[in-house]
Amino acid sequence: MKKFIAILTILLTFAITQSVFAVENIVSYDEIEQEAANIEQQENQTEIPNLLETAIKFDWVDITQTQRDENIETYKRKLFDENTSKIYFTKDEFKTHFAKYFKDKDFKHHYMLTNNGVTKDEDAKYCAFYYKKNTLVMYAIQYNNNPTNAFYYTAFGKLYYTDVMSDEYPNFPYTSMQYNRKGQLKSAIYFVSKDLQYMFGPDKEFQGIWYKDKMYDKNGKQTLTRSNW
Repeated sequence: MKKFIAILTILLTFAITQSVFAVENIVSYDEIEQEAANIEQQENQTEIPNLLETAIKFDWVDITQTQRDENIETYKRKLFDENTSKIYFTKDEFKTHFAKYFKDKDFKHHYMLTNNGVTKDEDAKYCAFYYKKNTLVMYAIQYNNNPTNAFYYTAFGKLYYTDVMSDEYPNFPYTSMQYNRKGQLKSAIYFVSKDLQYMFGPDKEFQGIWYKDKMYDKNGKQTLTRSNW
């Protein structure tokens, strides 16, 4: 049986100033290892986001299906059609843009910090992701001088995911896009508020709405919970 860990493809977005992480997908540890191996093999074969927050009323389970569908379309437009930020990258564009972050040269130091529960210092904010609560398999860094990006690294300092927040961050609303190492969009989130986020997949498919620690699908059914809200 596959071993599962929750990794925030949530847009493992560091909304750290609000002490909230975005949304989470459940990813198997085996799949992480396999994807990392595939990326490594491919690379060896080639050269190579403070306004006062408005109170949000959560009525997702009470409104009609038509209203839910309209809300989904509204936030899909906000994320993909009205978003002025760059959304899609070629592999080369992404690598060029984030070249300095593809390898964490201080990974031993950052591993030690995150593995010992350090969440911030004078340079950055940090988050650790564990397998079975005791083996650190990934850590994330949000540098103070680059707050609209968060970088997720394997325990050996290889870039795994990148979050790109819109310029409005940390003020609400803002958008957050998560990319894999190849620059492929993996998820997109519209942060309405600290409590409320709409999450979509790379093909603009609606994945759910988060309200506090619970996710609901397009029909108003609760599907997931998270412990890091």
